[in-house]
Amino acid sequence: MKNELFALLLCLLSITFNCAQNTEAKKATFNKAKLLERVKTLSFDTYQGRATGSAGAQLARNYIIKTFKELGVQPFRNYKHSFDFHRKEDTITGTNILALVNGSTYKDKYIVVSAHYDHLGIGKNGQIYNGADDNASGVAALFSFAEHLKKNPPKHSVILAAFDAEEMGLQGAKHFVKTIEKDKIILNINMDMISRSQKDELYVVGGRYNDKLKSIIDNLENETTTKLLQGHDGTDGKQNWTMSSDHAPFHLAKIPFLYFGNEDHEAYHKPTDDFEAITPQFYKNAVEIILAVFNGVDASGL
Repeated sequence: MKNELFALLLCLLSITFNCAQNTEAKKATFNKAKLLERVKTLSFDTYQGRATGSAGAQLARNYIIKTFKELGVQPFRNYKHSFDFHRKEDTITGTNILALVNGSTYKDKYIVVSAHYDHLGIGKNGQIYNGADDNASGVAALFSFAEHLKKNPPKHSVILAAFDAEEMGLQGAKHFVKTIEKDKIILNINMDMISRSQKDELYVVGGRYNDKLKSIIDNLENETTTKLLQGHDGTDGKQNWTMSSDHAPFHLAKIPFLYFGNEDHEAYHKPTDDFEAITPQFYKNAVEIILAVFNGVDASGL
């Protein structure tokens, strides 16, 4: 009897330990100080507003690739994926940056986590449009994903995509969707303008189109003070964001998506969109929430 009780105790301890491990794995683990440092760096004047095809965009690409390498994230085939598109009479070359974290269970099924790194460059009067919120904030969050996934290996493979030419008509995302094996992509998580909110509210769009995603969001254990709101999806009378950023080409290709963002502010597409104007605690909370949603999708699949 003692041996049986001892065996039962060991079994219970093992279950408790494993549960604790699983609970811990679901927590967002990323360097919050580094998050702020990186968004600040990407919105320096040095990067000249990161306009597609500019020297500043090249500097931004170098920084993004350097950071992925420092975090131990391998390329998706290559880091750089160039493409051409036409704008009026000009042919413009854009370059997406793609990194890969292999999944432990579903290696050939991918969750694409995206953020565009381009912005508006330099205005006619010489003012630099640094685009801290739009969208250095999303790119810096990609690095937080890399940190989290290194400590918490995902079940599904994850492509970390820094798209180019969003401001020119979602060109980078369009190219990616056109050239990828669509049946292998289970979800796009897109982040665009996630570092500013006076109301401490983060919006997520996409649950309307997928019941399982909606259920994951509805049942999310949000441990932050920031509210996660579903809306701006054509059901609430507000501006519909379904086609507003790089998630749109995924949606048109019938790939499920979740877009995280916020309402326009007074610095939207203005030279005043600087690091000093972000709301740091909201930004850190937003990234924590997005990672928690990712964990839910990765654990359950679609």
